[in-house]
Amino acid sequence: MTERSGAPADGLEWFGREISEALLHKGVTPQELADATGYEVPYVLKVSSGTALPSTAFAKGCDRYFGTSGWFTRLLNRLNERGHPGWFVPYLKLEREAARIEDYSNTFVMGMLQVPSYAEAAFRASHPRESDDQIRARVDARMRRREVMDTTTPPLLWIILHESVLCTVVGSRAIMTSQLRHLVRQAASPHITLQVLRFAAGAPASSAAFTLLKPNDGPTVVYSEARELGHVNDSAAAVGNARTAYERLRASALSPDLSVSFIREIAEEHSR
Repeated sequence: MTERSGAPADGLEWFGREISEALLHKGVTPQELADATGYEVPYVLKVSSGTALPSTAFAKGCDRYFGTSGWFTRLLNRLNERGHPGWFVPYLKLEREAARIEDYSNTFVMGMLQVPSYAEAAFRASHPRESDDQIRARVDARMRRREVMDTTTPPLLWIILHESVLCTVVGSRAIMTSQLRHLVRQAASPHITLQVLRFAAGAPASSAAFTLLKPNDGPTVVYSEARELGHVNDSAAAVGNARTAYERLRASALSPDLSVSFIREIAEEHSR
C-alpha cells in the first residue's frame, strides 16, 4: 500500500476507504476478507463504510491478506493517536506495549476506563471553547484506548482511585451512575483490579496522579502530567520513589472486593 498524506477528518472513514480500495485492487469480496481475518461479513462492511472501529487483530489480518508491509496496522496506530495532544502520544505508545499498568487517579477515572458520556463531560469542562466536532474527536480517541484490553494478551491493569474521583459529579449524576457501574463491570475482568483510597485513609502517599508502566521487554517507567505537559521518566530513582508511593497507596486502600462494593454504593447514591 502507498501511504498518503491527505486523509479525511474522520479517522474511521479514512481506514474504511483504504479497506474498500484494497478490496477493489485485489478483486475480492468482503466475504473473502472476512474468511481470511476470522471476522463476520457485517463487521467488515461496517469497517469499510467507516461506521465501526477496526481492531488491532483485524488490521494485522488485513496486512497479511493484502500482503502489505504493515500499512493497516500503522494506519490504525495513527488513528489511535489522532485526537490526543502531541505530548500525550509517548504515553499512548507505552500503554499499548505495557505488560503491566499501575495507575493512581485522584481527579478523574483513568481514560482507558471512561464511558463516552463521562469523557465528553470531562473534555467540555477543560475545553469549553471547542466545537462539538472537536470534542467528538477527543472522545473517539479516548474510547480507542480501550482496545489495549481487548487483545489476546492484555496488560495487568491495576487502578487505585481516590474516593474524590467517585464523589465528584462529572457532567451529571446520571453520567456518574453510568460511569461507576461501568467500573464495577470492568472489575469482573481477571486482568483488571480496582481499589479505592477512602478519605478516612488520611493524607495519600502521593498528592499527584501518576502511572507506572512495565513493558514486555524493558524497564518500568513512571508517567506524570502537569497542565499541557506529560513526562515519562525511566530513571531508577524516580521509578523507585513512584513504586514506594504506589505500594503505600495500595496498602492504605480498600481491598479489591470491598472497593467494588463501595463503588456500587456510591453509584446508587448518584442514581437517587
